[in-house]
Amino acid sequence: MGAVGFDSPPVSIFTRLSHLAGMAFALGRGDDVNAMHAPEYYDRLWAQFTDRLPGVTVDWSGLYSSWEPDKETLYQLDSDIHLADPASVAALDSWDAEDIEEVRERISPWFGNKFSDRRDQPPADWVDRYQYYTLWEMFEKVATVFQEESRYEALSTIHTNLLETIEENLPPERDRPTAVLAGFSDVESPYVYTVDTPGFLTAHVRPLAPTDAFGDEVSSGDAVDMEMLLEADPDVILTLGGMHPETDIPGIRAGLRTHAVGQQLSAVEAGRIHAQGARYQGPILNLFQLEMTAKQLYPEEFGEWPTYTEGPYPEIPADEQLFDRQAVADIITGDSNA
Repeated sequence: MGAVGFDSPPVSIFTRLSHLAGMAFALGRGDDVNAMHAPEYYDRLWAQFTDRLPGVTVDWSGLYSSWEPDKETLYQLDSDIHLADPASVAALDSWDAEDIEEVRERISPWFGNKFSDRRDQPPADWVDRYQYYTLWEMFEKVATVFQEESRYEALSTIHTNLLETIEENLPPERDRPTAVLAGFSDVESPYVYTVDTPGFLTAHVRPLAPTDAFGDEVSSGDAVDMEMLLEADPDVILTLGGMHPETDIPGIRAGLRTHAVGQQLSAVEAGRIHAQGARYQGPILNLFQLEMTAKQLYPEEFGEWPTYTEGPYPEIPADEQLFDRQAVADIITGDSNA
């Protein structure tokens, strides 16, 4: 998107996808977000995690739902920054390059990146200039825009320490389970994400280095039938969105146990159908999901993950937590020295 400049840190924040809204949230600016994709859904999902961060709240209910934003609404919102990928907006049928440029010049800059999710190819006009980033590289750039470098550094240190803990305690490769990320809106045709695909959608799984159940047989995000899932036969199934209040994770488990093919899955037989949070995770959800996934994949090394049925992120005994909740909360609220 070229050079982007601001006279002062942005106040009102337009977003589309929740990883960028989550970055504003991590910097203590969650309530300055005025738009996002599926705000009611993500408001309820984020609340599952903020419940474990003392003094931290966010309210995204009632925001403008911005998956396919209307240009006139962007004028009405008059945001100080569009924390969204202009290449992904340009891919919408209702937008073109002139619209993107008009918003940039007359309202405020675009600043975001979406296609780093799976290292997907952006629209043709963007291919030669598009760059891919990790979740935390992106977060560092967002923090710079808001002049919140110290908050980023403090959270990055916690993230780095968590990754070091994981690396130090990983079992040998031969002892690692096969795994897949899956969504079960339809038990007959789940969609699957391979756990080793580059991109920030798997930023909470790749550091744990499970063996991908599918290999090159499917592309990340493909729908498969139950026979294909049985052929791959993962030891662990990580269920996308499984912690959302509207997701019936006990029902998903029961549906697989009673399915003629599903009941034969190794993960079903072993009771290793685990709930996950969001694909488009911001940095705070990334910390929780790294801890969660470590316990789901390697309970002997990182402590048991309680069987999740409903409610907020489970209470984990203090001596089994992989990062300090209070320290994270203090960074978000500004009560730390960061």
